[in-house]
Amino acid sequence: MAERFFRDPSAFRAPLAFAAAFTVVAAFTALAHDIKQEEKTMAEHPYAGMWVTKDNHIRHELLPNGRYVEARGTREKAYEGRYWVTGDHIDYKDDTGFTADGDFRDGVLYHAGMVLRRR
Repeated sequence: MAERFFRDPSAFRAPLAFAAAFTVVAAFTALAHDIKQEEKTMAEHPYAGMWVTKDNHIRHELLPNGRYVEARGTREKAYEGRYWVTGDHIDYKDDTGFTADGDFRDGVLYHAGMVLRRR
């Protein structure tokens, strides 16, 4: 019986399929946990919230789930994407793949030549 099991490659399919399925489920579970932890971290982060230029033309809303919405003038959703804060540095990646960054200094966000303050 054991000889047949090791000689017949199809005998390995079921255990391999089970192992692959288990790995996928474990990876998704870990990813979901990481996302929930990131959301909790950003919700408590001091930089989450609304940042605006002096003329209120550019508005960055840093959402607690790690996403942002940038409004420009009357366009309420000009850009949307993800953001990451490391120390006082912020990195943006919009949903089209464009990236940008900025820095927080003394309660001010400096981003792409713009100066934004918390509202």
